Amino acid sequence: MSEPTRVPITFDLTVLDTDQPLELARFYSRLLGWEIVRTDDDWVTIRGAGGTGLAFQLAPDHVPPTWPDETVRQQIHLDFDVADLDEAEVWALACGARPIPLPHPATGFRAYGDPSGHIFCLCLQD
Repeated sequence: MSEPTRVPITFDLTVLDTDQPLELARFYSRLLGWEIVRTDDDWVTIRGAGGTGLAFQLAPDHVPPTWPDETVRQQIHLDFDVADLDEAEVWALACGARPIPLPHPATGFRAYGDPSGHIFCLCLQD
C-alpha cells in the first residue's frame, strides 16, 4: 500500500478550555494587542496581525493546572517571545497575570498563570 499524498494543512488556532471564555479572551487580547474577532456564548476567538489566533471554549468544569505541583498536570502552555523580561512582566501583571515561582532558577524565561490558571511563559528573544 502506498503512502497517501499530503494535503495542505495549515495551523489556525490554539483553543484553551475555560469557565470564562470572554474574560480570558479579554486578558490575552490586552496582553498581546490582538483583536476579539468572534464572540459566542461558549466560544471567543482573538487574532493578531498575522492571522493566527487563540480561542477560548466554555468548559464549566475546567480545573486549572497546579504546576509546578503535579496535583493537576499541565497539558499545554504558551510561550511568548519578549525583548525585555522586566518590562514584559510589568505589562503581564498589569493585565492580570499571576507569577508562578519556578522550581529551578531560570534566566531566559518567567512563568505565569492567566485568569483561568493556564500556564504561559515570557521568553527572552534569542
